[in-house]
Amino acid sequence: MTNRQNNNEQITTLLIDEGYLTNEQALHPFALTDLLIEFSGLTNQPILHFWQLEKAMILGMKDLRLPFLESGLSSLKESGYHYLVRNSGGLGVIADSGILNVSLILPNPPNKKLSIDEGYQKMWHWIKTTYPQKEIDAFEIGNSYCPGTFDLSIHQKKFAGISQRRIKNGLAIMIYLSVNGDQLARGKIVRQFYQASLKKQFGEKTTDYPTVDPMVMGTLEALIEKPLTIDEVKKNLIDKWNSSQTSKLKEQCADQLVTTAWFKDKWPTQLDKMHQRNKQLERSH
Repeated sequence: MTNRQNNNEQITTLLIDEGYLTNEQALHPFALTDLLIEFSGLTNQPILHFWQLEKAMILGMKDLRLPFLESGLSSLKESGYHYLVRNSGGLGVIADSGILNVSLILPNPPNKKLSIDEGYQKMWHWIKTTYPQKEIDAFEIGNSYCPGTFDLSIHQKKFAGISQRRIKNGLAIMIYLSVNGDQLARGKIVRQFYQASLKKQFGEKTTDYPTVDPMVMGTLEALIEKPLTIDEVKKNLIDKWNSSQTSKLKEQCADQLVTTAWFKDKWPTQLDKMHQRNKQLERSH
């Protein structure tokens, strides 16, 4: 691959916006993310990746170990939620039309490796400088869903969670942003899932699963007290990126990228890995 950029050239950041994906396409962003991480490491190419899913709960690998997972999946189904498991650890999060998923995918060469905290801080800085109206904090909101050290919150109400994935010399810093919609209802759905999946063990510290309190989370729209659409948030993030980076964005259709020879060779295998992983859910239900 000969796409490695010259130090004297202005680096272009690729923007890949998959838009609002159907349940049939639900595994695509996870397979694509892994390929984009590898691609970024090989070509020194920064990439921004936006995507959304229909009403779904995205489970983490840890959720597969829930003692009564089948009951939890039934709870989601009864509430009208699709479900899938992603290719990384952690716990479940909700996806719907009011949630924007954003990945910042960067080369991470051996001589310039970002530490785990540096990766989280990079995303936190981007979000808090995009929305300076309110103080955005980063610390764990323990009784939220999918709690983590770099939960983003305003007045102790969480609106976003960050995770990372590293493959070879590439890195993805991934965030889900609760932009608008009924966050209280989202929290209740996740709480019901864990109640059904843990039964009498729900709330016990020994289980290491969150006692989800829907009241500790909110939407970015409500917390900054300004109506926000998904498209506005995308524009805000892009504008901030362009104003604060030497790298400028160039939009590229995911389909165009996936039809290049390198992606065509790797895409079927990567997608099949996701299908195989999700067969564990089929066996559970």
